[in-house]
Amino acid sequence: MKVIFMQDVKGKGKKGEVKNVSEGYARNYLLPNSLAKEATKGNMKVLEQKKKSKEKQAEEEHQQAVELKNELEQLTVEFTTKAGEGGRLFGSITSKQIAEELKKKKYKVDKRKIELSDPIRSLGYTNVPIKLHPEVTATIKVQVKEQK
Repeated sequence: MKVIFMQDVKGKGKKGEVKNVSEGYARNYLLPNSLAKEATKGNMKVLEQKKKSKEKQAEEEHQQAVELKNELEQLTVEFTTKAGEGGRLFGSITSKQIAEELKKKKYKVDKRKIELSDPIRSLGYTNVPIKLHPEVTATIKVQVKEQK
């Protein structure tokens, strides 16, 4: 019997897959527990429409990420902080502070998406990568100035 999986079933199939399973397994377990639907023509059309809408949504998200990347790469985030000899900061600039500064400039970026390996501890410019989408990474300039 052909079924469309509505949820992941360990060892049998993932959500959205169409597979052949034994009729007893389908009738006694998958269908009563709403883990799968029978693969009728109507259900197959619904599945195709869901796949198309998911692809369209994924494409829109990718496009938005590319647009945001283009805007962010034009931007320079500035911080003014106390520094000691040799341009070393008292403290550091973290991804949380960068995210808050971007929020002030009307850009909503999650601090976990800012890929700062170590906090910034020196004066000057630093390029900071931000992962906006699995395929899109923007690089912003962070400038740290000495407080007078």
